[in-house]
Amino acid sequence: MPDYRFAPPYELPRWPFVSPPELQDARARVRHPIVIVGGGLSGLTLACDLASRGRACVLLDEDDTVGVRGASSRGIAYAQKSLEVFARLGIYERIREKGITWSVGVTKSGDDTVYSFNMQLSSQSVQPPFINLQQFYLEWFLVDRIRELGHADLRWKNRVTAVRPEHDHVVLDIETPEGSYGLEASWLIDATGANSPIREAMGLPSHPSKSADRWCITDVRFRKPLPIERWTWVDAPFNDGRAVWQHLMADDVWRLDYQMAPDADPEYVSRPEVAGDRIRRQLGDDVEFEFVWIGPYMYRHHLLDRFSVGRVLFLGDSAHVVSPFGARGGNTGIQDAANLGWKLDLVLSERAAASLVETYHEERRSAAAENLTVTSRTARFLAPRSPAEEVLRRAAISLAKRYEFARPLVNTGRMSIANAYPPSSTLPYGARSIQNVPLVTELGQSTTLAELLRGPTRFLLIVFEADSESAEHETRWLAQLSSAAQRVPLRTLVCRRQAVPNSRLEQIIDAQGLLLSQTQAQPGDCIVIRPDAYLALRLAPDESTELSERLRGLLFDQGSLPSH
Repeated sequence: MPDYRFAPPYELPRWPFVSPPELQDARARVRHPIVIVGGGLSGLTLACDLASRGRACVLLDEDDTVGVRGASSRGIAYAQKSLEVFARLGIYERIREKGITWSVGVTKSGDDTVYSFNMQLSSQSVQPPFINLQQFYLEWFLVDRIRELGHADLRWKNRVTAVRPEHDHVVLDIETPEGSYGLEASWLIDATGANSPIREAMGLPSHPSKSADRWCITDVRFRKPLPIERWTWVDAPFNDGRAVWQHLMADDVWRLDYQMAPDADPEYVSRPEVAGDRIRRQLGDDVEFEFVWIGPYMYRHHLLDRFSVGRVLFLGDSAHVVSPFGARGGNTGIQDAANLGWKLDLVLSERAAASLVETYHEERRSAAAENLTVTSRTARFLAPRSPAEEVLRRAAISLAKRYEFARPLVNTGRMSIANAYPPSSTLPYGARSIQNVPLVTELGQSTTLAELLRGPTRFLLIVFEADSESAEHETRWLAQLSSAAQRVPLRTLVCRRQAVPNSRLEQIIDAQGLLLSQTQAQPGDCIVIRPDAYLALRLAPDESTELSERLRGLLFDQGSLPSH
């Protein structure tokens, strides 16, 4: 029998337990504005987002490290919108240097390519469509950045044992190595994951559904050169006609996902000799490799009815879990955090109504429901639930081998994109994400949309240079800006093809017109981009008198608009 080697396990960082001040006087129960429970991907992203805005928070985690102890892999593929969030938070460069950049995906049936895509072709962002990186690295980078920014109190080895929601706050009981204490939170964020004890203690139905589809992850290093692309086999001949995914991650580790038979024994399929046999069938008998990690899994999904219940907000997997297809799990949690951070900051600084936090539920539950629909369709394509679905799948694959129109039908795992938001109480026309296009400052320095959004929570109000009579046109908008700026925190700019002297507004230069194209604006229009890089408003010059009221509506729903 071959000698199956395992690579040395990853050395994850550990942070020391620090005795919280509440332990010194158990009677002095402190109320914190924001308490986040859970130091995983979504919780750390929110803590970093808040810290980047100068907003204090407390994060409680029952462990003292990131990821899963040992070499266990979890999420690996991070989409462009998430990378743009990390660019604003200041860790994108570390991710880019460590991870694997890619944009091409290939879907195969047997030896035939039946579908392919290159997401770079439709991208104007500074960030690539995808970077693959083991999840614990992202969490590690986030902790480092939070510690660098300050403001966030990271409390390791602090386990929440009870949660008691009140009218305008939440009471928590916490256990530590040195004893127990209590604290209060004006807003409590549950980022404890799919098995959330907070959600369970509150008795909230999550409507779970477990799939019978079984898979086995094999993270492995080998010397055989392969394309740095996402390859999917719908019915791999080397896996008994079942699906396989193939990705490259950091540290020259390949993620190989093998679909197993419905009645497969998890212990058996995870044995090194069985996993090694699968690898040799795929890559050849002479392939040299070493294991990093092997693990079976069955996926499930759930979706809470509400992501906000009083002063408790549910983030990431505690609110929603989808099938692991198309990288719509961790990316959705990251984007949850980007949606929520600026809203909490504005509400706590009393620059917005508390009802603004409710829009987190409206927008992000809509996104989660959309992702659940997409991933469920993929799951049923890969594991048909009836003879009729099996016939349809065979027909789609057969047609895709011969006709281009049928190829999107076998686009397994439609990849994560930034979800558009439907009309809501503060977005009468909905909103959509704007890519992080490259720009130039009036001093000739390179910048991006994400860099313009860094720092204190502000909306970007951008006036596009008119084709003619530019001075008169800008004066028209300037007349409205003074009133508008009193109601909404703004950074106002004029976007030009080239800089002009003595501009009355701060200038950004978009020589190629990428921002104009991204926002579908016309020369002379004014746009408003939210702190999470979503287009919130687009107004034509003849609508300039509406600017102040429309801006105010972004922070106050119609039922809570303050008087003039």
